[in-house]
Amino acid sequence: MKFGVVVFPGSNCDADCYHVIDKVLEQPVTYLWHGHDDLQGVDCIIVPGGFSYGDYLRTGSIARFSPVMNKVVDFGKKGGLILGICNGFQILTEAGLLPGALIRNPSLQFRCENAYLRVERADTPFTNEFTRGQVIQIPIAHGEGSYVADEETLKRIEDNGQVLFRYCNARGEITPEANPNGSLHNIAGIINDEGNVLGMMPHPERCSEKILGGEDGLLLFKSLVKWWMGGAGR
Repeated sequence: MKFGVVVFPGSNCDADCYHVIDKVLEQPVTYLWHGHDDLQGVDCIIVPGGFSYGDYLRTGSIARFSPVMNKVVDFGKKGGLILGICNGFQILTEAGLLPGALIRNPSLQFRCENAYLRVERADTPFTNEFTRGQVIQIPIAHGEGSYVADEETLKRIEDNGQVLFRYCNARGEITPEANPNGSLHNIAGIINDEGNVLGMMPHPERCSEKILGGEDGLLLFKSLVKWWMGGAGR
């Protein structure tokens, strides 16, 4: 299974994602430069975190117009697997691949901490190595990670089971106190209608090795490979 990691001016988590795929997951991986429109035959695209184009105008709003994003959007609409992390999540919403938007945290604080998440589904390409209801801990680092959507959109993604991760406390309870950024319904990660595009604010690549203090994030990457090897890539 070949992965591609998109690199924009201002990306700063691209090398972390590349390292996890290459050295921990031991799968083929290549960088995808923002100015090119060649996806190099990858099977899964990762849009990493950072501050693409300096976050000018609005997070992700300029990156969305990069040449590579035209190909990424086409890839996603054809069923290709896409994982957007933090700034990547913001870019995917700007590109229309995911519903809703990420706005500034109501606290106006940049939140950099470990966050508890509850896994809401374990039957997707991104979560099949988890169990439903499992509580995991994955770092967050953002100032604009508050997920919002209009009432109709919010109802639709809830009814369709598109919420994969919610902020919770250590007991898995969904509470306002466990919500670090004011996201509606404590939403930390969602998939698109078809289930092949995931956006999430927490950083799984930052907790995929014991030396970093945890391996909960590695289960997400393992899920992708398991799903692919199980038949999706044939």
